Amino acid sequence: MGTRANAQLSPELAARLGSLEPEDLIRAFRIMQLSRRLDDREILLKRQNRIFFQISGAGHEAVTAAAGMVLRAGYDWFYPYYRDRALCLMLGVTAEQMLLQAVGAAGDIASGGRQMPSHWGSPKLRIVSSSSPTGTQFLQAAGCAQACRHLDSNSDEVTLVCCGDGATSEGEFWEALNIASLERLPVLFLIEDNGYAISVPVEKQTAGGSISRLAGGFPGLLVREVDGTDFAASYHVLREAFEWCRTGQGPALVHARVIRPYSHSLSDDERLYKTPEERAAEAERDPLLHFPEWLVAEGILDRHRLQLVLHEVELEIQQATEKALAAPAPPPDSVLAHLYSDKADPTSDQFAAEPQFEGPPMTMVDAISRTLAEEMRRNPRIVVFGEDVADCSREENLGRVKGKGGVFKATQNLQCEFGSQRCFNSPLAEASIVGRAVGMATRGLKPVAEIQFFDYIWPAMMQIRDELATMRWRSNGGFCSPAVIRVPIGGYLQGGAVYHSQCGEVTFTHIPGLRVAMPSGALDACGLLRTALRSDDPVLFLEHKRLYREPYNRSPHPGKEFTIPFGKARVAKAGRSLSVITYGAVVQKSLVAAAQLEKRNPEWSVEVIDLRTLAPYDWEAIRQSVEKTSRVLIAHEDCLSWGYGAELAARIADELFDRLDAPVGRVAALDTWVAYNPQLEDEILPQVEDLVREAERLLRY
Repeated sequence: MGTRANAQLSPELAARLGSLEPEDLIRAFRIMQLSRRLDDREILLKRQNRIFFQISGAGHEAVTAAAGMVLRAGYDWFYPYYRDRALCLMLGVTAEQMLLQAVGAAGDIASGGRQMPSHWGSPKLRIVSSSSPTGTQFLQAAGCAQACRHLDSNSDEVTLVCCGDGATSEGEFWEALNIASLERLPVLFLIEDNGYAISVPVEKQTAGGSISRLAGGFPGLLVREVDGTDFAASYHVLREAFEWCRTGQGPALVHARVIRPYSHSLSDDERLYKTPEERAAEAERDPLLHFPEWLVAEGILDRHRLQLVLHEVELEIQQATEKALAAPAPPPDSVLAHLYSDKADPTSDQFAAEPQFEGPPMTMVDAISRTLAEEMRRNPRIVVFGEDVADCSREENLGRVKGKGGVFKATQNLQCEFGSQRCFNSPLAEASIVGRAVGMATRGLKPVAEIQFFDYIWPAMMQIRDELATMRWRSNGGFCSPAVIRVPIGGYLQGGAVYHSQCGEVTFTHIPGLRVAMPSGALDACGLLRTALRSDDPVLFLEHKRLYREPYNRSPHPGKEFTIPFGKARVAKAGRSLSVITYGAVVQKSLVAAAQLEKRNPEWSVEVIDLRTLAPYDWEAIRQSVEKTSRVLIAHEDCLSWGYGAELAARIADELFDRLDAPVGRVAALDTWVAYNPQLEDEILPQVEDLVREAERLLRY
């Protein structure tokens, strides 16, 4: 930078500024000015239709520049939000890199043209890829901080997570405060309160109008308020909070009151809900007006040097704009790149292994438990957590009680063997479980998170769909979150009713970037789970509760290296006359139905295909079977309408129509909820007689 401090600080001013030097103040002003003028340039480009979206950080520059100066780029971890332009500039993101994102260029370091502007990301600087949902970053930041401590107990890394005042209304904000306080995590929450969530004022958003007052009751949470338009004041408060976190005293929350002199985005017009007087009052607090005047008044800069800074900024932005507008767009054939890992392909032959059987037959739940333990011994980065998964949270009682180990005992004794740092209970909060897992995985752990029942997965849906599954793709391969989410699923329980018996796997097979497995027996559960744990993609591992302890699906242990590739179906029974494509608990029912059909007519020969994984699925196995039999029945436990079988039926009709001798048949649950009464449950869920009836129709067609 060509500018220099004009003079030494007076003793009084030096005492007030503490560790801040004149050069620090000039650098801060330059970053703040660069941030504002980048916003202005993007606004101009948007009005010229040369970029496609704009959202500004105007009014937030002072406190976010201070945060970037306090924390350590490339060492600490950052979860910014869309108004944190000055933070990212201070950390080392350049004006050119920001404009490359604005034009959607291939050279955009944050996303390769895949995300909107101001969705920051830089692996080098440890700025974790931002997303649009408000508040999802809080839990990930907590998971990241927990992973930092797990990987190095002596680490002094701090995780900064930022948001506006509106996002503090999200439940995940409070879940993150709770877990950070419970675990005394080094998370610094920076709340940039500009008084509005788009058009909703803070007094209609936050009880009492002060998030710091509401958060003050969390034990161990340092809470501070500051005028976020005052750079020096912001710096000192953030320095105090940073040191609190860095020295292991726990999390901190800084409530910075800032302004928003521009509308929420170019899609908004604040004049529709802000009075002229309110806007004028905001303008009087604008840090880009009073900070340079203060620098001049204190003799840190003279007018000439101030103009030099302004000129340098304009020149940098003009040069960056010219480069960005000339930058090439991403090639169309790149759209599928980084959807899945290019480091470990779970569909490849690398994961094809022959079993080396040993010992007596095990139930499916025992196979899962043993596989988890074997992989935890192999990989010290695996951590297992969720509701009730530990043996006993009060460690002093471990020797006096048998231990819980999960409501289905799938994780029993893992805490006893591996300790409470690697197998632990979580608060009863599904979004918190998955959100933390996303942050842990991003930081380098291999989290295995359990959602206790599939019926309760929905609070975590935002984290699964918009965060876990998108992380690699939206960051253009810069970040990934290869977590494994274990979920007991399904009915046929007698008494499970509406909230302990549902399926719904098709909701998740529709999510790009997410692998979905659903084994039907102990052998496949072992092999598929081990593949999930060794792969580099996020996996939803669905475990049918009814199949946990069935006698017919047991298997001896296949060995510590046994894996099964994803997307490879199993021929559960070979046949010539009809193909039954199924998975989960309906596999056994299909085998029973096939035996009844063949007993009725010895000329019939029914083939049963167990898909084993639903995303990806084995189209080649389906194709070969249907071409052989010319008749196909798709069966699953989930509801019929818009169910998983609909996609398979459509593809079979589209690609194999000329090989069919009958319509594509489907058997599934009725389009309603699973009932408590056993007779009603039997009526709702597909039974053997339903399979026999539809199969016979197809065979006689």
